[in-house]
Amino acid sequence: MSGSEREVDVLIVGAGPAGLAAGAELAAAGAGRVEILEREQEAGGVPRHCHHGGFGGRLDRSAYAWAVATGYASTGVGASGYASTGVGTSGPGYARRSVAAAVDAGADLRTGVTVTGWAGPRSVETTGPHGLERITARAVVLATGARERPRSARLIPGTRPPGVYTTGELQQAVHLYGQRIGTTAVVVGGEPVTDAAVATLRAAGVHVAAVVTDRPSLPLRLWSRRVPLLTGATVTGLTGRARLTGVGLRHDDGRTTTLRCDTVVLTGDFVPDHELARRGGLRLDPGTLGPAYDSAFRTSRPGVFAAGNLLHAVERAGFAAQEGRAVAVPVLHHLAGTEDPAGGGRPLVVDAPLRWIAPNVTGPDGARPQGDRFVLRTARRLPHPLLVVSQNGRELHRQRLLSTAVPGRPFGLAADWLVRVDPDGAPVRITAR
Repeated sequence: MSGSEREVDVLIVGAGPAGLAAGAELAAAGAGRVEILEREQEAGGVPRHCHHGGFGGRLDRSAYAWAVATGYASTGVGASGYASTGVGTSGPGYARRSVAAAVDAGADLRTGVTVTGWAGPRSVETTGPHGLERITARAVVLATGARERPRSARLIPGTRPPGVYTTGELQQAVHLYGQRIGTTAVVVGGEPVTDAAVATLRAAGVHVAAVVTDRPSLPLRLWSRRVPLLTGATVTGLTGRARLTGVGLRHDDGRTTTLRCDTVVLTGDFVPDHELARRGGLRLDPGTLGPAYDSAFRTSRPGVFAAGNLLHAVERAGFAAQEGRAVAVPVLHHLAGTEDPAGGGRPLVVDAPLRWIAPNVTGPDGARPQGDRFVLRTARRLPHPLLVVSQNGRELHRQRLLSTAVPGRPFGLAADWLVRVDPDGAPVRITAR
C-alpha cells in the first residue's frame, strides 16, 4: 500500500466503552504509546445515542479483583481511576466521561479512521482524514463491539418500504439527527433493549401500538409503560410500498393478524461486529460468533487481544467497560514479556438449549475469568437448571442455579472446576438439565 507507516505500543480498534476503558487503563499504567482508532466521527460507542439513564453508577474494581484472583495483579491496573464514575447518568454523559478518562490518561484517540485490513500479525491498514496508513503495534486490542441484525439478515418476507429500523438506527435518527420517525409503531424483540426502543419512540412522539415477541413471556418493564405485549407471535411479513402499512403476525395457536402501523423497530438479535477479526484469520467461536478467547482475553493470534461485546453480543456498557479495564493486565504482561505461555487451552462448548459460554477457551494453568465466573446465555426459559461440566466423559462440576435462566439475560457458572481440566483432553462440555 502507499501511504505512511507508524509504530505504536498498543493499538486499540474501537472507541466504545470497552476500547476507551482499555485505553484509559493502559495509558495510565505506562504502557507506552497507546492509540485508539474509531471509524465514526465521534467516540463513545452506542451510549452516545442512548438517552435513558442508568449508565455508569457505582462501578466496582472488578478488573483489579480479577487480576489478583488470577495472579495477573499489577500495580498499574486501576491507575486511571476509571471505575470511579459516581452516580448513574445518561448514555451521552457516560460516553463523554469515558472519552475524557482515556484522553486524560494519555491515550491518543483518533476518530474518522477505518481499519480496512491486516498487513501482518500485529499490523493493520487504515484510511482516514490523513490518507492511508499502516500501523504496527506490539499489542492489538480489538474492541469493535456488536450490532443488531438488520431485516435482511432476519429473513423477514414482504415488501421493502421505508419505516423499518433497528434499535440503533432508531436511536441515531431520533437523538443524533432529530429525524421525524412516524406516527404509530410496532416493536419486535425480546431482549432488554426492547424497552429502550419503546422509550425512544415515546420521546419522538410516536404511539407504540404493541410489542411483539415469539417468546412466551418477557422479563421487561414494558407493562409499566402501558404497552400491549403480544407474546408467542412471529412476524410473517411487512406490507406497504411508499411507506410501511402493517406487520403480519402468526400466533402460536395458528391465528394470523396484521397490525396497522407506519413504523416497525426490530430489536435485539445482536451479533459481534467480527469482520476485522475474521479478516485477520482469528478463530471464531461457533456460539458467540466472536473471537474465541481465554480468561486472559487472548485470541488465537499471539499479541492480539479482544474485549467487550465483540466477544459476546450483547452485554451492558458497564460490563463491556469492566472487560476493557481487565484486558489491560494481560496486555501489560505481554508488553513486559511476563505473559504466561499461550496455546493448549481447551475449547468450551455448550449443548442446546444453551447458546454460548464466555470465555470459551480455558486459560493458562487454570486461570479464572473476570469475576471468577463464566457467562452463559440460553435460547429458552430454564427453571432452576442444573449445569454440568464434563470432559472425556468425566464430570468436573455441577451447579444448580437458584434462579430461572431466561433468554436475553446472562447467568453465571462458577470457575473452580478449571483446575481439574485435562490440558491434553477433549473439549470441555457444558450442559443444562
